[in-house]
Amino acid sequence: MTELLYQTDSYIQEFEATVTAVDGQAVALDRTAFYPGGGGQPYDLGSLAWEAGTAGGSAHVVKVKKQGADVWHTLEGEVPAPGTPVRGALDWERRHRLMRTHTALHVLCGVVWRDYGASVTGGNMEPLKGRMDFEFETMHKELVAEIEAGVNAEIEKDHPVRVAILPREEAFQIPDLIRTKINLLPPQIQEVRVVEIVDLDLQADGGTHVANTREVGPVRVVNYKSKGAINKRIYIELEA
Repeated sequence: MTELLYQTDSYIQEFEATVTAVDGQAVALDRTAFYPGGGGQPYDLGSLAWEAGTAGGSAHVVKVKKQGADVWHTLEGEVPAPGTPVRGALDWERRHRLMRTHTALHVLCGVVWRDYGASVTGGNMEPLKGRMDFEFETMHKELVAEIEAGVNAEIEKDHPVRVAILPREEAFQIPDLIRTKINLLPPQIQEVRVVEIVDLDLQADGGTHVANTREVGPVRVVNYKSKGAINKRIYIELEA
């Protein structure tokens, strides 16, 4: 079982761990700060380094995947044996940009939910850009400009971003915890991680975020499209 360090501290850039299993070019670790992907956020990239006898080794982490209770890290190059202590290092610039983008999307979701009552129907992101789909019947330039202004106003308010892991029963007492049109949390999940943008948004979410909305920086709505009768897509970009 892999301890998920990123769930409680998104700012861990390097960490110590031990290889628990090997499958081809992939290794499972007893603990990791690498996010394995999910909820529209891509998996992290980075490297592992280790010492073996008189010679050390290192390899790029090119893919990360959670399978059951383990997180598997696919390596390019050498692969350490089970039991090997390793040091993981994230591609921090990429990760931090994804954190900023993910929080920006939550601000967008919070503004749209608060001001228009629209549910989320999907979303995806890359570093410094993302898109989110909402249950809107109509969308036009004036509405999009209004939403962009609302998002940037909230970012400037320095909202703290807090994370908590709650028992499922307690989490589901929170009104509107699930903002997606379909509840994607299967019944077997007994603990729910919630991300709160204080005074704006509170959602069940597994991804990584910055600690304060001001860290996001300015957000631009760069495009919008109709993806169906009541499904509209908003595209955002952040400054580097």
